[in-house]
Amino acid sequence: MPIVVFFIILSLSFYVFYKIKFVRSHLPMERKYLSGKSGISLGLFVGLFGINQLFLHPSTITYIIGAIFIILGFFSVWAGMKSLRFYRPYVMKELEEMKN
Repeated sequence: MPIVVFFIILSLSFYVFYKIKFVRSHLPMERKYLSGKSGISLGLFVGLFGINQLFLHPSTITYIIGAIFIILGFFSVWAGMKSLRFYRPYVMKELEEMKN
């Protein structure tokens, strides 16, 4: 499935992008916010990789491992979303203080 491969590569590139932004940032709340974004991207990568494996090699072991990847990816996306919602107000406050 070429569309799944496209989204796998896209999510991996977003993961690398957010990790580079994480390293370059010096603000503590912004770093945690970027860590949440990179966690979402990594979760999408792992989940989509599991979905892709289901189509490539149809066997029982592949279904089990693919399901594990999909579940791990789902929980990583969920944790990243919770992190984003929690740290967003603190990041906005931190950026407002930087302007003043």
